[in-house]
Amino acid sequence: MSPPRSSNDDDEEFEFGDETNASRSTLNDGKDGATSPSNAVVSTQPTSQSSSADESVVFSPELLGMYYSRLFPYHLLYSWLTYDPSSLNPWKKGASSSSSTSSSLLFSHREFSMTIEPQPGNEVYIRYQSFPSQVELTSAIIKRRPTKIDIGAVFNHPPKDKNAVSNLQTIQRELVFDIDLTDYDGVRNCGCEGAKICNKCWKFMGMAVEVMDQGLREDFGFEHIAWFYSGRRGVHCWVCDEQARTLTNEARSAVASYFEVNLGSDKNQNFHITHPLHPMLSRAYKTLEPHFINDVLPEEGHGLLATQASWIKVLVTLPKAADPVSRKLKEKWERSKDNTTPHQKWTELKSQLDNFIGKGNKNSKVPKNVSNTDRLRIEHW
Repeated sequence: MSPPRSSNDDDEEFEFGDETNASRSTLNDGKDGATSPSNAVVSTQPTSQSSSADESVVFSPELLGMYYSRLFPYHLLYSWLTYDPSSLNPWKKGASSSSSTSSSLLFSHREFSMTIEPQPGNEVYIRYQSFPSQVELTSAIIKRRPTKIDIGAVFNHPPKDKNAVSNLQTIQRELVFDIDLTDYDGVRNCGCEGAKICNKCWKFMGMAVEVMDQGLREDFGFEHIAWFYSGRRGVHCWVCDEQARTLTNEARSAVASYFEVNLGSDKNQNFHITHPLHPMLSRAYKTLEPHFINDVLPEEGHGLLATQASWIKVLVTLPKAADPVSRKLKEKWERSKDNTTPHQKWTELKSQLDNFIGKGNKNSKVPKNVSNTDRLRIEHW
């Protein structure tokens, strides 16, 4: 399982638009800050950083203006970031004034940043923007026509007053995970790599979402989880429960580490998985195996067991102690009469490994030269 990345930097923001190399590189500059911070929402010079735009992405100022004037969901964004459902229907009776005040403070103390192109090919990244209400946010976006909008943390003071206060600190921020398809380049056999995606490899994102969403809900008790397409090569998970928004950095790292599995690498074959298998991993296996069989094994998927070249690559990944199983299956599958499907090969491979380590068959005997450590490696393979 490719480990997700969690935001642990109080100043880090996550995008609500297209993801470009230039803008991505500035997201981690929060601790260092930038020069000339803004003391007003629109009219004065904001905190900014200029860089060359991604030449592969071309924005039309006219179309951006039309989009932000007619289509951008300002009201939904405001309702979300105030965490006040009543804001969707402000005329509904029974709305709490104290709740509305608290919600407006959440919004007015929220940092936004914008990436704009004052000239084609020249990006300016503007930080520490905050807005008292939806009206001011709408006005600023329509005026600037940003190519990307980033949503940051909630501070104890409006971020636009950064230079006027001495103790600007984060008080809330969503628990955000970033899952990139590039992390799956080693198992993408569809011909895609980097930011290139297709229907075949995008299914890996669906699998990751299913596993993480289930874990966040069932193991941590989170309820308000939103998934977004990142704009280029992956997905972002926003956990919006109040308990998640107030987690410490250490707690955020712990949640992210919970989903990490060390399976070693090509250079380092050492890995450690607890025995018995952690319930989260057992559940993930049950969730993922049907997808693995339908979308990864067959030729119309990633062809992991569809050709001789592909299944040989799989067999060589078996622990060395399982060489007898590897040789036996290689000999059988190489026969001209063998017409087993990728699914059948997978079932046969699992059965042979179980029999080899004496799992599920009382009459099977584990070879004397197979240690308990080797047995666990084979079982967890």
